[in-house]
Amino acid sequence: MAFKPVYGDGEQPGEYPYTRGPYRDMYHGRPWTIRQYAGFASAEESNERYRYLLGAGQTGLSIAFDLPTQLGYDSDDPRALGEVGRTGVAIDSLADMRILLDGIPLGDVSTSMTINAPASLLLLLYELVAEEQGVAPSQLRGTVQNDILKEYVARGNYIFPPRPSMRLTTDLFAYCAERIPKWNTISISGYHIREAGASATQELAFTLANGIAYCAAAVDAGLSPDDFGARLSFFFNAHNDFFVEVAKFRAARRLWARIMKERFGATNPKALALRFHAQTGGSTLTAQQPENNIVRVALQAFAAVCGGTQSLHTNGFDEALALPTQRSARIALRTQQVIAHEAGALDTADPLGGSYFIEAMTDELERGAWEVIGDVDARGGAVEAIERGFVQEQIEQSAFEWQQEVERGDRVIVGVNKYEEASDERTELLRIDPEAERRQLERTARVRLERDANEAERALAAVREAAPTDANLLPPMRDALRAMCTVGEICETLRVEWGMYDAVRARA
Repeated sequence: MAFKPVYGDGEQPGEYPYTRGPYRDMYHGRPWTIRQYAGFASAEESNERYRYLLGAGQTGLSIAFDLPTQLGYDSDDPRALGEVGRTGVAIDSLADMRILLDGIPLGDVSTSMTINAPASLLLLLYELVAEEQGVAPSQLRGTVQNDILKEYVARGNYIFPPRPSMRLTTDLFAYCAERIPKWNTISISGYHIREAGASATQELAFTLANGIAYCAAAVDAGLSPDDFGARLSFFFNAHNDFFVEVAKFRAARRLWARIMKERFGATNPKALALRFHAQTGGSTLTAQQPENNIVRVALQAFAAVCGGTQSLHTNGFDEALALPTQRSARIALRTQQVIAHEAGALDTADPLGGSYFIEAMTDELERGAWEVIGDVDARGGAVEAIERGFVQEQIEQSAFEWQQEVERGDRVIVGVNKYEEASDERTELLRIDPEAERRQLERTARVRLERDANEAERALAAVREAAPTDANLLPPMRDALRAMCTVGEICETLRVEWGMYDAVRARA
């Protein structure tokens, strides 16, 4: 599709192509969801942090999982040594999820789970705990990231090759359409693409190209774009250039509305209107003069709000050094609350719409993104472009050029390459208690010891039998989790059937 601006002077918020926002009233009708991303150590510590944040005014949960969980390894796997609970919470089984969500009414709270390769397993654990609370699947609200393509591009937290991974993604789409209809089944993420060094234009283009691939896979699986399109959401980064970021979010909505209408024939307004979660830019935070990060986060958060985000996470100022302490998490939370209640952010939709500068920049970002999407299309679409290494190479080149600008001093980073000062001031850091890992390993061992071994083996066999077929994998995986099989055991069963993705060999 060639670029052509579709913004009209008469367009209102909530009208196609949704440049000015997905809803007519925007924050008048409903403020954005304050969702502080949190999780560390074991389920006990994370549950305590969630309760604190909800009590302090957070309006939705956002769960961070540790690297072993993201990679489908149990905490007692030798490959998990030293990583258990370090970058998020360790979840090995239903026993962990019960503790993580203890005392949290799942019928009332909206939950986001940042998990990709084993996303279906973590969603199923959430559903099983809700079932034990007496909450029907139809009542559950939230989002599971479930965006595996950006793992091959930017983060590296994949397990299986791209095509079986895409099968898991679309199986989750179909499962939720039938059982958990209020759940957003994917959060197509540009955040990590930007963190890896992409420009704003590349973040926009590669994210939407991945969205096109997911939609095509869903259509191929027999799903309606009007139905699954209404449950899609996006996840974007908010960086330091305030005006670029506002324009980027506006351009994203315009681009996606046209993609869904013209490529996939969607007519449902909910499938045409892009909704997104934003997080302030982790890679913009500096270890030098870390208090400067409070200002950076506030500006980035305000850009996301002025750009019309539906939910928002603000980073802790100390995250260039460690996971956030309770103090820094409180400052990050209060940043959103100050914007909401003291900055006039709820007073109008699209507050910068009509600005000559913002409108011109929105057009420029849209034009640039169409060109990059065209490059991806010319290579067979996002999956093939990723398999060939095209997307990765483009991001790597952008990251290299950005770093050169910093080192030459062409790009100023306050406190890093300008306005530097020597300081012995120490920042309080969060320390992970080693006892948390010990408790986690003991609990996982106890789960294996106390479960019905024959029932667990039968459940794993059912997953193994379904893997090479076209059957939806989520029902047998749900049965395996209910039988107290672990996340690692189920992922290992699928590794045997599908193999593991080797990025070096794939790009050779």
